[in-house]
Amino acid sequence: MSLRTKHIRFMEIRRVSLALSALLLLGSMALLMTKGLNLGIDFTGGIIVQVEFSSPVTVKEVRETLAESGQQHVTIQAYSDRGVIVRLAADDEASQKAAIDAMKKKDSGVNVLRIEKVGPVVGKQLREEAVVAVAVALVGILLYITVRFRFRFAVVSVVALLHDTILTLGLFSLLGREISLTFIAAILTVVGYSLNDTIVVLDRVRENWKELRSKGIVHLLDLSINQTLSRTINTSLTTLLPVTALFLWGGPVIGDFSLALLAGILVGTYSSIYIAGALLCEWNLRKPEI
Repeated sequence: MSLRTKHIRFMEIRRVSLALSALLLLGSMALLMTKGLNLGIDFTGGIIVQVEFSSPVTVKEVRETLAESGQQHVTIQAYSDRGVIVRLAADDEASQKAAIDAMKKKDSGVNVLRIEKVGPVVGKQLREEAVVAVAVALVGILLYITVRFRFRFAVVSVVALLHDTILTLGLFSLLGREISLTFIAAILTVVGYSLNDTIVVLDRVRENWKELRSKGIVHLLDLSINQTLSRTINTSLTTLLPVTALFLWGGPVIGDFSLALLAGILVGTYSSIYIAGALLCEWNLRKPEI
């Protein structure tokens, strides 16, 4: 797709987009403070049961069997055609026994290989490490872009990443979707994707920066975004299509992972223009930097 001849005036609605993002951020933060997140077993603790059936079984069949016994909130991972690892959100012996009995009722030859209890202390440690990992990544990004580009570019890039992360968390809070370790992996992937998209735009801004005096910051940003628009659209579409397919037909096991990626790609594409670009524009209008 070629849009080199187009000249869309993106910055004309920058204040509207900033106001919209501010409202969405406030709504997301209100949801996180009031409703909170639906933390999975990786963060809250629970029981891990590893079993092998006497004949091949699918994850869907195991999930339906456990649902009939009252175990609705479970994570099931197949590691062979007969072996599965079941993660129970409840950590009481009654839930553990009910789950095992249900699987034995389906297949009398089922063999329980491992029962492991994940305590809330481990969950707290994982939560803290996830926060530290994201914080270290953001500081590293801030330092690198400051050295490679400009301090202002680094600040607006980090703000755009925080914007994408908070909106994705707000969406999961609103929908009540489970937060697991795969969600953290999806968030880090979204951060990488969004940063890459933002850097492409800002790199073109840097190349055009010498024309700042003659063109002005508004026109310079519009010019830079239009020059990278083809790449932005093509990259977004080629990643959005397979992720959408995964979300629609990938099944419940990767449903939350693909939803986080889907939301992150959409929000990341938007923020690379209307958060990073708009903030840089407003900043330079109020305090020009040549």
